[in-house]
Amino acid sequence: MSLQPLRLALRAHARGKSCLVAAGGSRRLQATVSSPSTPRPIPSFPCVDAHAARESRVSKQQQQPISDPNPSSTGPEPPYARPTPTSYNVYHHASPFPLTYAPASLPKFDIAYETWGTLSPNKDNVILLHTGLSASSHAASTSLNPAPGWWEKFIGPGRALDTNQFYIICTNVLGGCYGSTGPSSPDPTSPTGEPYATRFPIVSLFDMVRAQFCLLDYMGIDKLYASVGSSMGGMQSLAAAWIEPRRVGKVVSISGTARSSPGSVAMRFAQRSVLMADPNWNNGFYYDGSPPHTGMKLARQIATITYRSGPEWEQRFARNLSAEGQITSPRLCPDFLIETYLDHQGEQFCLKYDANSLIYISKAMDLFDMTAETLRALNLESAASTPNFTSTDPEQSGTNIKLRPLQMGTPSAHLDSLAKGLAPLRKTPFLILGVQSDILFPVEQQREMADALRIAGNNQVVYYELSGVWGHDTFLIDTANVGGAIRGFLS
Repeated sequence: MSLQPLRLALRAHARGKSCLVAAGGSRRLQATVSSPSTPRPIPSFPCVDAHAARESRVSKQQQQPISDPNPSSTGPEPPYARPTPTSYNVYHHASPFPLTYAPASLPKFDIAYETWGTLSPNKDNVILLHTGLSASSHAASTSLNPAPGWWEKFIGPGRALDTNQFYIICTNVLGGCYGSTGPSSPDPTSPTGEPYATRFPIVSLFDMVRAQFCLLDYMGIDKLYASVGSSMGGMQSLAAAWIEPRRVGKVVSISGTARSSPGSVAMRFAQRSVLMADPNWNNGFYYDGSPPHTGMKLARQIATITYRSGPEWEQRFARNLSAEGQITSPRLCPDFLIETYLDHQGEQFCLKYDANSLIYISKAMDLFDMTAETLRALNLESAASTPNFTSTDPEQSGTNIKLRPLQMGTPSAHLDSLAKGLAPLRKTPFLILGVQSDILFPVEQQREMADALRIAGNNQVVYYELSGVWGHDTFLIDTANVGGAIRGFLS
């Protein structure tokens, strides 16, 4: 191919003239350029201007949620309303509370909780419901807070968690910001009552669960009918039964895991990175100034991508344009509906949740690992290993576990160690649900958990995989399949 047409085009471009250049004898290239003396117009970015306006409003009205009237932003997610101090109960733990990683104990803590149903005279119908990363204790509407909760369609008479039969308790986790003690809580060692900020100690999921057991002790509840959770809650439901196997009758783990995978850790690291890069984060000490609005917004956008799946985006948004989008004149601002949806999700979340709580709780998820080596390194012990634990199973101790043949999944380098770590749970009935479209907690993690339990000798593991398109958020949406599986297992 001759380079002569290209040279002619470049010469014409340099002269700032319009030209017609033959290309291959049959096609013609037309280029129109401005005179070098004509200044290019300064581009405008409405999306950047809108974000700056929001930042200004945040500085004037801190922690006030910003609503987005764009109907394309709506979806099937339940609302995540910020609770008020009068909409939940509070358990106050006044004595020092030892932590997994911190050398010093937490001096005291509060746990926010809500309940549904009626406690039986023998207190034997209790279900402890564990939340995901950012949820409050408000899982369903109550007389104190009639707003719909994050699991509204799963809790109530005749539903998956049947309030005609069960007494359900849900807490805001330790480290949270919806009534429980966390980084935004007053530091008791501060003379002026300043928030902990990043002086708050690192907490683990085991710490969160042990704090919940303190609440159960306060309520006089010795044994749970079931420990139920989704996402991070599925990890907590497993941890609760491992810590106190005698006190947990059944376990439901939905889209959870027995150890955080590198892929999930990477996703959460990216969220923390953009949040901590926001200058307003200020090493966590932002409570007397503007919150890290931009960092939180970007972190939520990353998270939202991991909560759903590509097939759902295709069904829900396809390549449809927003009201301002033009396929023939694309902009550097959002043109597609999927872009406006992510923008909406980031804006709606960033002022409803504390940035430091997101950092601390997501880190606790990363650290979760039930393999025998990790449990031993942390000096963590299940009550099954203590002298006062009585069991009819002579192999209950994890030290003498006999490995059983693999039941369903593919072998993992960590599977034997995970089976040894989960040995105290060999007598506990399990329901494990996985979702094939989940990219945050891939279904291989639920298969691994089921395999490890069965290898450890647990023959009461019920495992289901769901094939819906909602990804990780299936546990919030699919009331028919998720709710039906739970209801059948608990009955």
